[in-house]
Amino acid sequence: MQAVSSTLRRTTTGFRTHIPSQLLRQQTRTLTTTTPAVSSQPQQIKMTTGTFRYADPLTINRSTTPFIKSWSKVDVDYSSFSRVSITKPVHDLRSSLQSSPSDFGVDISGFALYHHPSTEKAFTDDSAIRTGYYAEVEALLREKLPGVKRVEIFDHTIRRNNDSAARKPVQQVHVDQTPQAAATRVRRHVQPAEEAEKLLKGRYQIINVWRPISHPATDFPLAFIDWRSTSPGDLVPIDLLYPKRTVTEDDGDDRGKEVFPPKETWPSTEGYEVKGETYGVVPAEGHKFYYVKDMKPEEVVLIKCFDSWGEGLEEPWGRGQKGVAGWTPHTAFVDPATPEGTPGRESIEVRCLVFYEDE
Repeated sequence: MQAVSSTLRRTTTGFRTHIPSQLLRQQTRTLTTTTPAVSSQPQQIKMTTGTFRYADPLTINRSTTPFIKSWSKVDVDYSSFSRVSITKPVHDLRSSLQSSPSDFGVDISGFALYHHPSTEKAFTDDSAIRTGYYAEVEALLREKLPGVKRVEIFDHTIRRNNDSAARKPVQQVHVDQTPQAAATRVRRHVQPAEEAEKLLKGRYQIINVWRPISHPATDFPLAFIDWRSTSPGDLVPIDLLYPKRTVTEDDGDDRGKEVFPPKETWPSTEGYEVKGETYGVVPAEGHKFYYVKDMKPEEVVLIKCFDSWGEGLEEPWGRGQKGVAGWTPHTAFVDPATPEGTPGRESIEVRCLVFYEDE
């Protein structure tokens, strides 16, 4: 993987949820910033605040050597680097859209909000999700993203903020895929290999389709950073470590197969292998956060994780087009305005490879 600065050139003005308290004390520090107070913003734009956990630049290792390079495990709340917590204002996307609807979109800001009710309600039957709901997601992408010729949905994750849930809301600012990881996804999920290589030469994206389940996502809402307020230097490649499995256990779907290991083994990489790469995000003064207050199950957000046409992207990863959003850092956060007794957040995210018609 080339350094971010060599593949993404633009001039602008996973990660786990709850780290145990003894590790959190070791891994998190807090910074103060000069972010303007919420009261200085226009009154018609609703806002809140959030404390956001970034990758601590003082503890990041930018080596390309596995297990020396910064890493994060997928099965436990542990990473090789620390976090830094920063409090920032968060703009409500609904009221921002009412004020200036043309200022946002998947290619403009990196995210888009739509009213799109689903016939699937419970999201407890995996086969129903992979058939009926996947079909709904593909239809939505084809409707909202002009020029789509092919959609390959490669996985989904359901998160529930309760004690028994295997996956909870993720509290770290991140981008799901690096350019290298995006290309790897295409080669993994598109067959034959010749077809994958052909598609890699055209425009393709990875889009995360995110929806609340059962009730509004008031608890642990999702926040996303406007792409225009980021720069390539904010992104740090992080290896994702997966527990090794036997060949007979590996059916190509990595989700839901983790076995929770003892805490004393968390710092060790023994028994793990690198099977993915994501972007950690380091703090920057100008990052502008948005969220959808009390986002409803009838609503979906499209989050762009990668675009081969993203501005500044160069070969072999793509052909950047000026003004096209390339990525969307995002994270769950604690909204201090959340009422006591609010039901724990439940949500589903579906990750999609989206390919476009030839030029």
